[in-house]
Amino acid sequence: MMFYRGGRVKSKAVFIDRDGTINEEVGHLREVSRFEFYPDSARAIRILNKAAYKVVVVTNQAGVARGYFNEERVEEIHSHMRFELAKEEAWIDAIYYCVHHPEFGDENYGRACSCRKPEPGMIFQAASDLDIDLSYSYMIGDTVKDMIAGKRAGCKTILVTTGHGAEEVSCIPSEFAPNFVAKDLFVAVNWLILQDQI
Repeated sequence: MMFYRGGRVKSKAVFIDRDGTINEEVGHLREVSRFEFYPDSARAIRILNKAAYKVVVVTNQAGVARGYFNEERVEEIHSHMRFELAKEEAWIDAIYYCVHHPEFGDENYGRACSCRKPEPGMIFQAASDLDIDLSYSYMIGDTVKDMIAGKRAGCKTILVTTGHGAEEVSCIPSEFAPNFVAKDLFVAVNWLILQDQI
């Protein structure tokens, strides 16, 4: 979905958390064999593709800092996710992940950063890279951190009750309350598509 803003063509995007939103929450996902899409996740992403939204995954992967797996394993899982989505004629335009943790890891990974959600750094980087207008974009996730990151970036937000969402829905500070609460990614996507038609 493209439109002009300030004389430039800009894009709308949907930023999506990974674990607990697109695929089942299993703790720190260490093996490709444990990656399982939630029902209709691929279908939801395909809807966004057909509606010409940029689809951008933004995910904290502090398991790297904790030493549970390395960045090569993160990339392997993402390659698998893209491969499986392609079977369903769906795709992700970009993936951003944060490997840092302020309390764990060596000098490369053990530090505070601007990319670890709830900080909005990954969203801002994607907006710069892909020429996205954040005020017309959405963040979908299953945690308070996702809602805070989305709001701080100037996006509308949707909390899904998959993953940690059912537990976290009552913990969100009022200033970061989501624009909508959905039972899963498919419902979230259908709601946001409807909003753009109103």
